Amino acid sequence: MAYDEKLANRLRNVFSKVRRVEEKKMMGGLTFMVNGKMCVGIIKDELMVRLDPAMHEKALEKKGCHEMDMMKRKVRGFLLVSPNGLMQQKDFEYWIEVALNFNKQAKASKNRK
Repeated sequence: MAYDEKLANRLRNVFSKVRRVEEKKMMGGLTFMVNGKMCVGIIKDELMVRLDPAMHEKALEKKGCHEMDMMKRKVRGFLLVSPNGLMQQKDFEYWIEVALNFNKQAKASKNRK
């Protein structure tokens, strides 16, 4: 499954100013890990945002935002934002800020080696 390279470049530009960022291909897309924790990603042409689960319902009211589901189950604390919700730079920056703010308190997943 391919991901939107233009969106990837927008994210790379933002994250070039952030320390401890790693790109990983996962879930058929591209994920940006910050401090060893999943922060944002790209699935097809949508931005995947990891956010505080307490913000989940309110965030769904934003333009272009919808729930992420994995194997037909809703994933609380993860949302997808379609391209029409990212066209304005201020909207794009909003989602990055939301994800980075939550990243400070998010727990890293356990390594499965």
